[in-house]
Amino acid sequence: MGAFSNYTVVLMITEGRRREIVEFLLFLMAKTQKNKATAHHLGLLKAKLAKLRRELLAPPSKGGGGAGEGFDVTKSGDARVGLVGFPSVGKSTLLNKLTGTFSEVASYEFTTLTCIPGVIIYRGAKIQLLDLPGIIEGAKDGKGRGRQVISTARTCNCILIVLDAIKPITHKRLIEKELEGFGIRLNKEPPNLTFRKKEKGGINFTSTVTNTNLDLETVKAICSEYRIHNADVSLRYDATADDLIDVIEGSRVYIPCIYVVNKIDQITLEELEILDKLPHYCPVSAHLEWNLDGLLEKIWEYLALTRIYTKPKGMNPDYEDPVILSSKKKTVEDFCTRIHKDMLKQFK
Repeated sequence: MGAFSNYTVVLMITEGRRREIVEFLLFLMAKTQKNKATAHHLGLLKAKLAKLRRELLAPPSKGGGGAGEGFDVTKSGDARVGLVGFPSVGKSTLLNKLTGTFSEVASYEFTTLTCIPGVIIYRGAKIQLLDLPGIIEGAKDGKGRGRQVISTARTCNCILIVLDAIKPITHKRLIEKELEGFGIRLNKEPPNLTFRKKEKGGINFTSTVTNTNLDLETVKAICSEYRIHNADVSLRYDATADDLIDVIEGSRVYIPCIYVVNKIDQITLEELEILDKLPHYCPVSAHLEWNLDGLLEKIWEYLALTRIYTKPKGMNPDYEDPVILSSKKKTVEDFCTRIHKDMLKQFK
């Protein structure tokens, strides 16, 4: 175990070899007891694992389509929402009912083999909805078309994880694991910590709260794995090794997510009440069109869009065609850019 902590991963190794090392690291982490004495060792293993997964999923520098590339679907409308789930959970039916777009529906798995886009017009906003192919366990490590599916999911403003009401909890955990492994953080905010590289002075570690997960030794080990020997790390909450790795990697995306539990017509009222305790949950029956309005309302809430109504000079306000802005980007500058990029140059 101790000898492995000094193991250096060679970059020019084959994809198959990387997968073997990823599985070996996961095995080591599963066998290691989690306590204060092993925190340093686990932090180092997590850093190695994050680096390997990034290399495994990164597109090659030369040649054809990259391993980490998504489906070639042009982003359009005011927001993009992706349907993610295992095969035959009702994603295509949901797309058909919400958008009127045809996506083939059948009783066998993997009916949808590419990305099917549709558009929802809701409250004056055009929301692009993507029906992504079903993913399988191991998608984050390149199995099936998992790379393309999850790469496209990274570009979405909101993700709908479609679950079968018969086995929602099992599927929920598996899909979360796949998305987490690809750097997608669901319903989370970026870690509230500061990481700044510097020219000299070593690793300076400070915190405004009591830490139970990180200490100077663990921080130094993680930074060393990324060949960072001089940096300031400042914590404002009890952060974990995963939080620090996320900040160092810098490629994580934080996306709101709704768990759409489909086929609720096949379960009892008692089971539905149990599922109702899930956070970020919305029950629907796509086939029978139950609660689709409730789902649209929840999508609007999670996208956090703002409607701006314009008033032409000397005329009444135009309430038919609002300008749609994200709640995080709603300055006058954002408004001008949304209408036309040249408008900002002439703006007074």
